[in-house]
Amino acid sequence: MDKKIKWSIKAADSIMQRLPHLYEDNGNNGKWSYDYGVILKGFEKVYEQTGNHKYFSYIKENIDYFIKDDGLIKGYDLEDYNIDNINNGKMLFPLYKKTKMEKYKKAADLLFCQLQRHPRTSEGAFWHKKIYPYQIWLDGLYMGTPFYAEYQMTFGNCNLEDVIHQFRVSYTHLLDKNTGLLYHAWDEKKIQPWANKQTGLSPNFWGRSIGWYLMAIIDTIEIIPDQTPGRDFLIEIFVRSLKALLKYQDEQSGVWYQVTDKLNEKGNYLEASCSSMYVYSMAKGIRLGILKSAEWKVQVIKSFNGLLNEFVLLTKEGWLNLNKCCQVAGLGGESQRDGSYAYYISEPIICNDQKGLGAFLQACAEYEEVVGEV
Repeated sequence: MDKKIKWSIKAADSIMQRLPHLYEDNGNNGKWSYDYGVILKGFEKVYEQTGNHKYFSYIKENIDYFIKDDGLIKGYDLEDYNIDNINNGKMLFPLYKKTKMEKYKKAADLLFCQLQRHPRTSEGAFWHKKIYPYQIWLDGLYMGTPFYAEYQMTFGNCNLEDVIHQFRVSYTHLLDKNTGLLYHAWDEKKIQPWANKQTGLSPNFWGRSIGWYLMAIIDTIEIIPDQTPGRDFLIEIFVRSLKALLKYQDEQSGVWYQVTDKLNEKGNYLEASCSSMYVYSMAKGIRLGILKSAEWKVQVIKSFNGLLNEFVLLTKEGWLNLNKCCQVAGLGGESQRDGSYAYYISEPIICNDQKGLGAFLQACAEYEEVVGEV
């Protein structure tokens, strides 16, 4: 790889050239899909670092397709009670801050209204979706909780107790004490076909779901004030979870597998999105002063170089390709996804999945801030 490339810029420019409209990619056809928010958070960081207005314009143009003047959101239905639908709302804060256009605040109010009404487990954790009752998925913490925290800090009453509570409940139920890893999901009622009848847990550790959780924690830590009760708990579980992952890192490449703990199982593969999420989390943890030892910097350098060597190729046009992305993985639903090892390795492996690209872009931007250009 060319050592002089600034990878955040290369990634952002490649995305803009390929996909002027994120909502037209991969058959989305204008769907209000959480993927866009993953990419656009990366663009927000690149804009902050460069001051180049084209990156802000890219955010605005992609979000403006959905946000109407009255704050209603094209393709969004509050009554779906789908926590994924909150994620794009994170982009409403920088848009409102810069433009002062009321439509962005009204749209944020609408999404916050969903969280106020969203169904919960008996302990007060958000269901993943109305169609997935009484279930906590690691993914959902990323989709909903940083938005929840930023709304409270921007437009709300700064009440962050419930934000911290989402992490307490999820960590309590999803942690495997033997490995320190987190299971993908938990069913409070213990009735889902994928759920263990004694514990309610799904049967495997999925790399990207752990990545979502780590990003959710570190993003929330950045948003909330230092003196917030429970912030120390977030720091504790963040560091503990990252340390647990180091035991399952591929030593040669420096990156991680689709099914985290099955390093030598037939069919398992090194996966780009989860590895990018872990690099992002490490780099941001260093920047925020949470990961203080020199070993963490050595680790993030090793893993970032692993991203480049294992997953990144440049086309003849100079565009970036991110390979080995799991397209999707979930539990239950119409296809009765069973959470087995065979299931996780059976989902399509694709190039330039938006979730993977977004995580990679965010990882590059954070890495370059704490380490510099590769």
